[in-house]
Amino acid sequence: MERIDVSILGRDYSLACSPEQKDALLAAVRHVDQRMLGVKGSGKVSSNERIAVMAAIQIAVELLSMRAPDGPLGEVALGDFKRRIDDMNAALDEVSIASVQQR
Repeated sequence: MERIDVSILGRDYSLACSPEQKDALLAAVRHVDQRMLGVKGSGKVSSNERIAVMAAIQIAVELLSMRAPDGPLGEVALGDFKRRIDDMNAALDEVSIASVQQR
């Protein structure tokens, strides 16, 4: 493991990661810092905790609306995949419970 020092919203953090993950981690830190600075710059949120939560929500929305690259599933967002899988799991659970109750 390698230790790297980063700054997010003016606060310093020491993080551990494998050497092959370092570039991805630094890119993620930059992304989070930019989002948090954007939230802070809006002037609507003042505490660092609330800034972090709002930035996390923005990043989650961005992630869940991200679409697959070209291909047969290119029009489906990641969040849609998750919802469909959750719906399938719920349907399987219902079928499983119904079959147990019939025995």
